[in-house]
Amino acid sequence: MAGYNEMNPGQSDVKPCPSEDGPELGGTGGGADAVADTDRVDWDAEADTFDDEPDHGLRDAVVREAWAERLRAWLPETPSDVLDLGCGTGSLALLAAERGHHVTGIDRAPRMVDLARAKLAGRDAVFLLGDATEPPVGEQRFDVVLVRHVLWALPDPERVLRHWRGLLRPGGRLVLVEGVWGTLSPVGIPADRLAALLEPLTSDLRVERLSDDPRLWGREVADERYAVVAHV
Repeated sequence: MAGYNEMNPGQSDVKPCPSEDGPELGGTGGGADAVADTDRVDWDAEADTFDDEPDHGLRDAVVREAWAERLRAWLPETPSDVLDLGCGTGSLALLAAERGHHVTGIDRAPRMVDLARAKLAGRDAVFLLGDATEPPVGEQRFDVVLVRHVLWALPDPERVLRHWRGLLRPGGRLVLVEGVWGTLSPVGIPADRLAALLEPLTSDLRVERLSDDPRLWGREVADERYAVVAHV
């Protein structure tokens, strides 16, 4: 099965997380064409090499510390309930668990879930098979909804954001890591568009540029990469 880079020659190496339902591979902001493209990706087959990307596996100590540093700033100082949507192999979940947070990870690829469970064995974390757009968490509510490289690929991000907001306790926060990748046919969701979608749903919002920190990616990058931390 062809991976993201093979299906998108000339793009950057960012792959969409496997828990999207209908991701966007042909433009910014989601769309029907993306559903067909990403549904051709076998995310179980991708799982065993997923961590080879520096910002996926966080195997390099410098990259790992760069993400740990960001999470310390984005997540609450005290132990909290964190919902990690599109968790992949659980790298960010592990960083959160190491800070004392209880993590619930959701991914739609069974192999990703298996690897995440193995990576966080013995930690205060649980991983469930499910769709990031409709996480199988019932009436449970969280202090943080953490999502990296998922929202950009969804066909209706406005609806999804409303649903994610409803999963938060009062005073909770959304932590969304997103971007726009590639130059010939850019894909992603621009920061200004995401901020506009979040403005009516949140009480406080900040955008943090990530493109300028090569430690996060294991190299210099030129495209738009950012995080949004939005409190409700």
